[in-house]
Amino acid sequence: ANLVLTRRYWSHDEEAVLNAQTGLANCFCNLGRDAEALVLRRMIHDRLKAMHGVSDERTIRGGANLVISLNQLELWDEARSISRDRLLPVARQSLGSDHDLTLYLNQSLAHALFFNPERTRDDLLEA
Repeated sequence: ANLVLTRRYWSHDEEAVLNAQTGLANCFCNLGRDAEALVLRRMIHDRLKAMHGVSDERTIRGGANLVISLNQLELWDEARSISRDRLLPVARQSLGSDHDLTLYLNQSLAHALFFNPERTRDDLLEA
């Protein structure tokens, strides 16, 4: 309902629409509807990149939410790739290594590396 009302009355405010979509994706996750949440989170992250650029904290947070969904759906390789190759370098550069979001991304990467059944010894050492 929130998303529908936001689109109806604040369709000109794209940030408000993205916030409503993020809330809907979170609800999907809480209900165990992870595949639907993943679709929304991919779209949200892409839109945030287009609006704010890759180094904005909102974009990085949207990427972290995307990695959460990937980990929950056990899409380990994609979660690892997005965390390690795209999000973490940008987060370290723009937010710093000790920022809570950077630390959370490190934790998400470790989760993807550790729980992947096809992990290598190097993956475990990195985790």
